[in-house]
Amino acid sequence: MGKKGKKEKKGRGAEKTAAKMEKKVSKRSRKEETFLYNELYVYNIRKDAWTKVDIPSPPPRRCAHQAVVVPQGGGQLWVFGGEFASPSGEQFYHYKDLWVLHLATKTWEQVKSTGGPSGRSGHRMVAWKRQLILFGGFHESTRDYIYYNDVYAFNLDTFTWSKLSPSGTGPTPRSGCQMSVTPQGGIVIYGGYSKQRVKKDVDKGTRHSDMFLLKPEDGREDKWVWTRMNPSGVKPTPRSGFSVAMAPNHQTLFFGGVCDEEEEESLAGEFFNDLYFYDATRNRWFEGQLKGPKSEKKRRRGRREEPEGGSKLACGGAGTQAPVEVVKELVTEDGTVVTIKQVLSAPGSAGQPQSEDEDSLEEAGSPTPGPCPRSNAMLAVKHGVLYVYGGMFEAGDRQVTLSDLHCLDLHRMEAWKTLVEMDPETQEWLEETDSEEDSEEVEGAEGGDEDENEDSGEESGAED
Repeated sequence: MGKKGKKEKKGRGAEKTAAKMEKKVSKRSRKEETFLYNELYVYNIRKDAWTKVDIPSPPPRRCAHQAVVVPQGGGQLWVFGGEFASPSGEQFYHYKDLWVLHLATKTWEQVKSTGGPSGRSGHRMVAWKRQLILFGGFHESTRDYIYYNDVYAFNLDTFTWSKLSPSGTGPTPRSGCQMSVTPQGGIVIYGGYSKQRVKKDVDKGTRHSDMFLLKPEDGREDKWVWTRMNPSGVKPTPRSGFSVAMAPNHQTLFFGGVCDEEEEESLAGEFFNDLYFYDATRNRWFEGQLKGPKSEKKRRRGRREEPEGGSKLACGGAGTQAPVEVVKELVTEDGTVVTIKQVLSAPGSAGQPQSEDEDSLEEAGSPTPGPCPRSNAMLAVKHGVLYVYGGMFEAGDRQVTLSDLHCLDLHRMEAWKTLVEMDPETQEWLEETDSEEDSEEVEGAEGGDEDENEDSGEESGAED
């Protein structure tokens, strides 16, 4: 990614490879390029189809921003911040602009209000009552970087920002964390990623696994307090780049991510496609275990059902059959084969041994294993069904941007259904381009937060 190459890779847990950000590598020069988008797509559940929606004057292209839907005004989609990078990475900056998409009228509007957060990426934002609550994130320049643990509130009635100053000990600065609203009206912060400079040009990343509760003190919305939490149950293994959504029973759903093994000049990671749930009422984590199709649910009374589905969807106990490895291959234009492996837990029904091998599992008509391991996927829950779209996976030194779509009925928890398969044709590997493309990409992407001016008061106009 040009000058941003090492910082990009070392900052992966900080969401520098968020959804809609596509990495492409030249087969000759191995030059990495970044393509950002400001396109809006709608997936129609009944028609099982994606539709591109063209609305005039959208926000400039970006990634690692936050978007929240609220019911006000017939439905609104609020977008704050994020980052821009030109294809080579020569130009890079963070946004601090706030936009709203009015769903009823299908119009974009930039909302300018002073006193808001500085430009940043990888932050988190949730709807809380009639406010947007924003936490954390990071800002990076050519000279340095900073991670945040500040909290801001945006009032949806008055269109004003206010910085909160909660009492108590809160999370350390981080980005890419879980942020979700509890049924009791609190806000949970879990995990995240940050990095520190250990010596010149060498950074050390940290995957956080602590949890905090932010809530109004004594019921007052102008006074907040942090409380450290120690949940019980089966906690997710350390990772970054995971995705979060709210399940129908007000539990927080946690999917995928990557566990990086960092060295001074390299980064390798193990990717996940497992599910976890956090129950705020019981303050407890538990794994999302798939039951398998109904035809296979006959079990002896008292015998625990074993899961069937994606890798690590449940922990197998004693007597569990050996997992089966499934291999998916993406063939690039230059003939390079990018291999994505995943491990399937074998069905645990007595007297029904796992007879399929890798090849037969890939045959037409066989059960689909669900989403392959990935980080930074997009999640949504509608009518009790979880939808997982895209994300990023690494194969060697190549980063693959995924465009597949899967769903899972959270009430039945039986098996994943693949709605859109991975399309090898979308994995485009470009020849090296000259610097003219950078200037073309930057046009129309004004409003970035310049590195030297991140704390300036008024937002620079992010007009398209």
